[in-house]
Amino acid sequence: MSTNKFEQLIAWQKAQDLAVAIYNNFAHIKDFSFKDQIQRDVISISNNVAEGFDRSSKKEFVRFLNISVSSGSEVKSMLYLAPRLHLIKEELAVTLIKDCEEVCKIINGLGNVQKSVSCYKNSFKIL
Repeated sequence: MSTNKFEQLIAWQKAQDLAVAIYNNFAHIKDFSFKDQIQRDVISISNNVAEGFDRSSKKEFVRFLNISVSSGSEVKSMLYLAPRLHLIKEELAVTLIKDCEEVCKIINGLGNVQKSVSCYKNSFKIL
């Protein structure tokens, strides 16, 4: 199956869902620096999937997918820290970390497919 719109990518859709979950669960946080950082990191995941998709080559797309996963690692790191700082409950952090790991696995899978399949500009293979 192929697509020509980033909005059709499961990786992008799941990253958007994760961003909404982070925004909703950190809305009450008074540590504005922490909240701003985790929100910027989580938004970066789906934005890099979208930006990479619209680049001119498969190689660039894969590079942006790697950046997305790196942003996911930043989100995870902050989620490990959040309960230690008493910003959220441990159970919530565990759930959000699991969700973040799922998103990153999907993005990594998409990147692996891109590396192994011949495809043309703006017609990428999806899982």
